[in-house]
Amino acid sequence: MTTSTSIRIDQTLYDQARAEAMAEHRTIAGQVEYWAKVGRAALDNPDLPASFIAESLASMAEPREEATPFLRRSRRA
Repeated sequence: MTTSTSIRIDQTLYDQARAEAMAEHRTIAGQVEYWAKVGRAALDNPDLPASFIAESLASMAEPREEATPFLRRSRRA
């Protein structure tokens, strides 16, 4: 079970999160959490583009049974 905590953020950031949340079908809190996860991963991996990090986090959130298995195209000896 997750707990929640209220925080104060700048109104401009809140408005941006609300707009992005609507476009991404997330709650405002979910959008801020998503930005925090991407930002944290970007800080931990400064050599990776933010778009790669965001796509990687999205793929990790997908259910395993819906994932497409990796198939090698050819065998190399």
